[in-house]
Order: sequence, then structure tokens, then C-alpha cells
Amino acid sequence: MTSPQAPPPRPPTPLAQKIAGIIEQSGPMRISDFFALCLADPQHGYYQSRQPFGRSGDFITAPEVSQLFGEMIGVFLVHAWQAQGAPANVRIAEIGPGRGTLMSDALRVIARLSPDLFKNATFHMVETSERLRNVQRQTLVRIKERISWHMSFEEIPDGFTLMVANELFDAIPIHQFVNTTEGFRERVVGLDRDGRLAFGVGAGGFDPSLLPEGESAPPVGEIFELSPARTAVMQAVAAKLVRDGGTALTIDYGHLITGFGDTLQAVYRHEFDPPLARPGEADLTSHVDFQALAEAALAMGAHVHQPMSQGEFLVGLGLVERAGALGSGRDALAQAAIRDAVNRLAGEGEGRMGALFKVLAISGAAAKIAPFDPAAA
Repeated sequence: MTSPQAPPPRPPTPLAQKIAGIIEQSGPMRISDFFALCLADPQHGYYQSRQPFGRSGDFITAPEVSQLFGEMIGVFLVHAWQAQGAPANVRIAEIGPGRGTLMSDALRVIARLSPDLFKNATFHMVETSERLRNVQRQTLVRIKERISWHMSFEEIPDGFTLMVANELFDAIPIHQFVNTTEGFRERVVGLDRDGRLAFGVGAGGFDPSLLPEGESAPPVGEIFELSPARTAVMQAVAAKLVRDGGTALTIDYGHLITGFGDTLQAVYRHEFDPPLARPGEADLTSHVDFQALAEAALAMGAHVHQPMSQGEFLVGLGLVERAGALGSGRDALAQAAIRDAVNRLAGEGEGRMGALFKVLAISGAAAKIAPFDPAAA
């Protein structure tokens, strides 16, 4: 009896061929550079060549699960505005707005709860993809004349700012370091004997003081991740809020406390995929270190609200009550769909976002904002 033959290797993607050529010329590539090319290469990068969002794409973000998510964001932004004196001339901004669904749902709630805020605010979308900008214009067609699009966060005008970034930081590149018998060395992407992409270890190390405090010595082979680029983005956001006032809300999957572990992952058609298998065709991300983001904001003088899970955040803002109102008077099928959405957004376990996703809010000055500060509710 003969054993079944292994399937032939998948042909490399155009971007994999391009990366292999770079490695042949310049040597192994840092994970951060590989990460950036996979997402943003001008010819073959994931966000240039794919339609990532929705059931026909590779993943579904929380705003696409249910209108309830964006509505709770709208409730939070009203809380944040009121807690800081309800100033005039507010900038409501989103970085990485996807299809514009979150902003659409949030602004609908803001218009209902605080007509003055909705009437007097200016709206700002930080989006580098012209294709996605066109989708956002369709989603927000009723107010598109009031929206300004920007290539970078720094282009948002001065003034009190309410900002949202949902699943932004996970797409910002990381560095990985592998513990070896000679200490931590940077993880790289090189080529195996067959000329295919493969992980390896380079010569570069890093400052050991950056390792988590209180952790036992990690075993050989353990991985530690750092992201100076994420730190830089958070510092820029915090500096603006300290200067101009306001609050920024960050939602992403990740961990509240810095630790060890390999979190680099690829997603292709709603399934996890090996990170080196389909460069440019699969989404590449890693988990966000919320402790590192909080420390970056604190270093700039911002006020950091205690981070929490997405489930705690949404339930604290009234997700369950809003779901009940949304389902009132509707048929059993519609009510079941709403309950399923609540469970997916706020529940725990496989396929649910409530515990995996974390929420961090920072403000330019100390303020009590629900649900981070219960006394403010």
C-alpha cells in the first residue's frame, strides 16, 4: 500500500517573488519590513490588491457585525465631549475607517443624543486608499460634503478632537526577537534551500531593559515583539490631545500586559493562514500590546483611562439595553440575529470578540468618562 503523496507546493505570489528577489540582493529581511511590504507594497500589497472587509473578503470587523457597535461608539463620544465641558469647534475623526460603517452608525447616534455636537462638529477621515475613500463616500453620502479626508493624522486641523481607531494598530508593523543561547536576536525572513520564504534569526539584538518586568527567564526559542511604529503613532495622537484637548479611543485585539509570544498571523478568506504562505493576498497582523500603548501616551503627558475588554466596554455603555430596544416589536428571527450580534461583539470564546479585543481611551487632560470611570455614569 502506497502512502498518499503530499500536494505540490503552492506557486509563490507575485509579492513573494518580489520579496525573494530583494532578499537575494540584500540579505534576510526584518519582520517589520516584510510586514510593511505585505500590506502596503504599491504594486502587490494587500490593501492595494484586495477587498478585505465583509463576508466576501477575508475578515469581518465589529462595525460590520451589527449597527450596535458603531452606536455604542457614538454614545461614548458624546460622554467624552460632555465630560470635558462640551466645547465648541469639535473635530470628530477616525483613523483607518474601512467602509465608513462605524462612523455612519456613530454619527446617527450623536445626532440624536447631542444635536449641537453633530451640527457644529467637523468630520475627518484618515484614509490613504482612494478605493476605500470612494466606498466611504457612498456609505456616508448624506454628509459627505461635511467630511474632510486626510492622508495622515497630522493633517487633522487643530482643535478639540474626538478620535476613533478600530483595528488600526494591529496593522502597524512589528519587530520580533527570538531568545537564543546568545541572547535575543532579531527574527528575519530569508530563503530556504528551495528559494522559498522561511523564518530565520539575524544578528541584531535590542535593549534588555525593554523585556517585561517580573517575568521568569524565557526558554530558548521564545519570541518577544516590539513596535516602535505603534509607539510613534500613539505618541503623535497623545501630543495632539494634550495640546488641543479631546479623547482618542483605540479598539483592537491584543493583551493588556506586555509579555512574550509569537502573535504574527495571517488571515485568508476568514481562516488563519501561515504568515509566509500568501504575501500580498492574505491579511497580515499581530496582537496589540496595550500596556506599551498606554505607556507611550503617558510619556507625552496624556491621561490614560484604565483599559478594559471590548465586552466590558460595550456592556458598560448600554449594549444590552440598546439591543433590547432594537429588537422590540420585531419578529423572532430578527431578535435572534440581534442576540447573536450581541454575543459575538461582547461574549467570550471562539469566534467572539468580547474578551479578545481590548479598548484603550486617552484624553488630553484628566476626565471621568463612562464606562472607564464608573462614577461618571
